[in-house]
Amino acid sequence: MARASTVSPGSRGRGVLQHCRPRILAAPWRLFFYFPEELGGKLYLAGDGSIRDKDTGYFTIMGRIDDVLNVSGHRMGTMEIESALVANPLVAEAAVVGRPDDMTGEAICAFVVLKRSRPSGDEAVKIATELRNWVGKEIGPIAKPKDIRFGDNLPKTRSGKIMRRLLRSLARGEEITQDTSTLENPAILAQLGQAR
Repeated sequence: MARASTVSPGSRGRGVLQHCRPRILAAPWRLFFYFPEELGGKLYLAGDGSIRDKDTGYFTIMGRIDDVLNVSGHRMGTMEIESALVANPLVAEAAVVGRPDDMTGEAICAFVVLKRSRPSGDEAVKIATELRNWVGKEIGPIAKPKDIRFGDNLPKTRSGKIMRRLLRSLARGEEITQDTSTLENPAILAQLGQAR
């Protein structure tokens, strides 16, 4: 089990609330990713970075640790959408990035690895629609991904870190000019270039 500890004054850390009651945070109370089991299921993981003041002991919230998307004026973390996607029984892994959109400012693009083989054609469209509806039900309609792309895996370094900069380029339809020498499976980039 992971351990939560208090940061020393002047140090930066992740915002975690103890003694959080359902009436305080009514909307996210039922969402498991805010109360991770790794922290005992009773600490609220806010997803914000904070610094504890040396003199007063008060905390200053520094902003989201994870990526934040701004869709039609609604700010939401990619972690929320990814967690909703992987809660679906079909999904093994997911990564979410934003891309520019004329109508909403930023559109949600999800890269998904299923627990079964990668779908194609009408089957891919059907599963993408199902996943959009799932996210809409879990978080709300504003969080539905505009693009969903299926792959056998996600672009990761050999150490297992998802290369989000490559996903952003794919979502924007840009040519990949970044260094891909640390990529575990370079062929995945062509596979993930197709939106549903």
